[in-house]
Amino acid sequence: MPTPPLAGGTAGPAHLRPLLDTVLAALHDGAVRRGGPLPAGGPDTVTHHTRATTGPLIPDQGTGPHHALRTLVTALAEGAADPAHPHCAAHLHTPPLALAAAADLAASALNPSMDSWDQAPAASTLEATLTTTLAAEIYPHAPRPDALVTTGGTEANQLALLLARERHGPVQTICAANAHHSVTRATWILGLPRPVVIPAPRGTMDPTALHDALTTLTGPLLVTATAGTTDTGRIDPLDHIADLTTAHDADLHIDAAYGGPLLFSPTHRPLLDGLHRAHSVTLDLHKLGWQPASAGILAVPHHHDLHPLHHQAPYLNADDDTDAGLPDLLGRSLRTTRRPDALKIAVTLQALGRDGLADLIDRTVAAAHHLADLIDRDPDLRLHDRPTISTVLFRPTHADDTTVATIRRTLLTQGQAVLGRAHIDGELWLKATLLNPHATPDDLQHLLTLVTHAHHGATTEGSTPR
Repeated sequence: MPTPPLAGGTAGPAHLRPLLDTVLAALHDGAVRRGGPLPAGGPDTVTHHTRATTGPLIPDQGTGPHHALRTLVTALAEGAADPAHPHCAAHLHTPPLALAAAADLAASALNPSMDSWDQAPAASTLEATLTTTLAAEIYPHAPRPDALVTTGGTEANQLALLLARERHGPVQTICAANAHHSVTRATWILGLPRPVVIPAPRGTMDPTALHDALTTLTGPLLVTATAGTTDTGRIDPLDHIADLTTAHDADLHIDAAYGGPLLFSPTHRPLLDGLHRAHSVTLDLHKLGWQPASAGILAVPHHHDLHPLHHQAPYLNADDDTDAGLPDLLGRSLRTTRRPDALKIAVTLQALGRDGLADLIDRTVAAAHHLADLIDRDPDLRLHDRPTISTVLFRPTHADDTTVATIRRTLLTQGQAVLGRAHIDGELWLKATLLNPHATPDDLQHLLTLVTHAHHGATTEGSTPR
């Protein structure tokens, strides 16, 4: 077998083009074979079929690039939970824009490593421009805001707590019951006290409980608020929380992994009033930004807030190189080798502009409200509440929790729909997290019809004597 060609250099594109034709055909064929939002049959069936169709992964004799690509990509696409399907709506699992995926291909082909300038000359400049641009969106009045690219909201939240620890020592975190699980995990990783968890009686942080906690607790405190919870999409009262943290001299971190991109919509930006008052903000553009994972951001109001992350490894950022003008990139992440995820984000922002981004966000939020309207008008379904962003909770009117769970698993096993689940107010709810801007009213109505039919099937099966 000849030495395989490389993706980079002047010859790289010519080598990639026929391979991409094979990949694109395999993606199409796999989606056709799947025929829905996910493969039917459940875990055992999918596992057996995937292993049977892919064959041995390390054969004695290689199968060649086109056969391997066709086999494995087709199997992956056939067995995918495809967020581009309008009935795949369980999680904050976005269907990436085609242009962002194309940019990601370029990033993979060029393969810059963002840990030293000599591995990423132009990519490091692009990342620096992107991060300061996004930080300025969050902190428009700060003199020199900055941001880091992360793998997502979890890493960004961990970095936020790390920076708070470096500012104050073993800081005590306060969060509400609606906070993302990564906050508690970050305290464990960093050796910090477990968070003090206060109530979120209506899905958002209770300011009275926060006031009591801030008044009672001693030592350095960090309040972590949420702008877009994973269960309901609700947004904490950010301005009120910022008033309380300011009055009690506590730091504030806002996890806006889900809701942060609302900044780009003039219509929905007011939901984030107070965001700029945080000491750090998490943003995640592989959610409401339609990027391939990963595309997380941690923003801070002052560039020097990131100085505690500085680290030296002489082969990457020797003092004399830095003094001579080579940028020091090692403090831009706790990771060493990392991809230029800034490229796909920058391509998307430039291609769509503010108007295009606002349109995507507005139509997605509007779809969630339309789904809520359909549920409200259907006597067989019950809506939990009006959506704040694009998450809609609902359940069949006369179903118990066991039946709700059964409905969800039935739709998964049949390959008909991917819905999430959330336990709110003592009941189990089906969760539709809408992130597909191409979903139509007919798609949404069909999704509800599938739920209703599955409910009738579960009720009939449950009443059948055994």
